[in-house]
Amino acid sequence: MNELIKVNYNDDNPTVSGRELHEFLELDERYSKWFDRMTSYGFSEGTDYTLYQKVHPQNGQPFTDHQCSIEMAKEICMLQRNEKGKHARQYFINLEKAWNTPEMVMSRALKMAEDRINALSLVNSELTVKNQIMAPKADYFDELVERNLLTNFRETAKELDIKQGDFINFLIDRKYIYRDKRGKLMPYSDKNNGLFEVKECFNEKTQWSGTQTLVTPKGRETFRLMCPIAS
Repeated sequence: MNELIKVNYNDDNPTVSGRELHEFLELDERYSKWFDRMTSYGFSEGTDYTLYQKVHPQNGQPFTDHQCSIEMAKEICMLQRNEKGKHARQYFINLEKAWNTPEMVMSRALKMAEDRINALSLVNSELTVKNQIMAPKADYFDELVERNLLTNFRETAKELDIKQGDFINFLIDRKYIYRDKRGKLMPYSDKNNGLFEVKECFNEKTQWSGTQTLVTPKGRETFRLMCPIAS
């Protein structure tokens, strides 16, 4: 079917430009006055047509146009009572028939399904990325809860904004901890007083198991106040 007037398929609802329809009908009446007169036949904005502000490509002047539904355009053509209107009205009738064939209906349904799948895929991708970002933090929090909010020396130093080596040396110098014969950091019992806990630990990733000295919340706050290099 030859295109007499350009048809827009935005949002899968075919519409035509009011100005282009006015031009095709070869009407002498000024467009704005003519369109206002047409709307008096019961057409309403938002249902039958949408108003658009455009800029003329040649002189840059703003002007008003309307996107009209095919049903509205068809009725407008009938109101003109001339050959141009009759010709355009038949064009819109044929367009509606083609638009509502089973093949076109199925094509639109498939496109809608594809759009929904793509939208869901995008949402799932975003959630996957967010989960990948948040998973280490969530795992760390779960581990802290499981350990009753105990932290190892590396985690404690990070919370205090101190280098791990500086923090450990600080505790060794002040006789809070020492290294045993195997080099493991252990707390002095006379200075512990709830600052440390020695627990049996198991790392699922490395399969390491053994005892580990962990710092309690009381210990973290104590060392936060004591360390001159802590922020």
